[in-house]
Amino acid sequence: MTDGLEILPVRGIGEIVAGDDLGAVITAAAPWIIDGDVLVVTSKIVSKAEGRLVEVPADGTERDQARAAVLESETARVVARRGPTTIVQTHHGFVMAAAGIDASNVDKTHLVLLPADPDESARRLRDNLRERGLDVGVIISDTMGRAWRNGLTDVALGAAGIDPIRDHRGETDPYGNELEITQMAVIDELAAAGELVKGKVDQTPIAVVRGYPRSALRDSGNASALLRDAASDMFSLGTAEARADGLRQAAQLPDGPGAALPGIPVDPAALDRAAASVADHLSRSTQVAPADAIPGSGATAALHLSTLDKSPPGLMLLGADAHRLRAALAAESIVTLSLPHEDGIRLELSGT
Repeated sequence: MTDGLEILPVRGIGEIVAGDDLGAVITAAAPWIIDGDVLVVTSKIVSKAEGRLVEVPADGTERDQARAAVLESETARVVARRGPTTIVQTHHGFVMAAAGIDASNVDKTHLVLLPADPDESARRLRDNLRERGLDVGVIISDTMGRAWRNGLTDVALGAAGIDPIRDHRGETDPYGNELEITQMAVIDELAAAGELVKGKVDQTPIAVVRGYPRSALRDSGNASALLRDAASDMFSLGTAEARADGLRQAAQLPDGPGAALPGIPVDPAALDRAAASVADHLSRSTQVAPADAIPGSGATAALHLSTLDKSPPGLMLLGADAHRLRAALAAESIVTLSLPHEDGIRLELSGT
């Protein structure tokens, strides 16, 4: 707990160019910085000092084409695209608009890229300041949007000398409840606080947060700890992209013998939901009935699909209906295997 924080702007930084010594620039502009302060440094001046700029035409379609090429090179994967806005995951792991490429506060013939390794940039700046007799935490910040909320805020891209997370798990609240999941991203909170005195047009790229507990300042911290891995990211795609990915997966469902099923019991409620979702879309000639699973197949349930219409068009409708049902079952996390049957199609089922 703190007794209060003070957030101070560092003015007089001036224009930063490739090769500039940020430690020297900062200490010259703010000789009042003391041990225990936390510096929130806009990523743009770090990028400029590190030469992370690309040259592009000043205007016209050539500029748009050049910017698109730069975006592609900085993109690990596209998360969502709507009109002119592209949300991507960068090679760092950040999910943000246009890979953080910025055309503001730089001449029109250049674009500014994010630092190649923001955590390493923060470590180098912290070491630089240590050599000048200052023991401070360093946060490299940039502006991002947030899912489900309007407006932008600054977040931490890199950090050094400060714990990135305040972990409350195992603590007890005033009502006696043990906290189980509460982990506060304090470097994001400090980055956002710093933006309040930096602004976007005031040419004040550094803020100093004073009063944060010295016990949280240590060499082990870095901002990469805040990145979710793929397994825990429940929102890894935009809505349209997730739908497209689901349709692609539905088109790749396995057929025929030889594929293994997990052997997990099927949730009857999930099976009912899947059947209900396609009930009004099946051909009137298609009949669906429960069947016994094939022993040793890994299936824990089965369905038998048949048709009253044995003509070629009727059999084609039966195949289409089987795939509709399989896609609906997949949406309920039920794995299916489609097998031919003398009187139609068998679907072997398993939970996941």
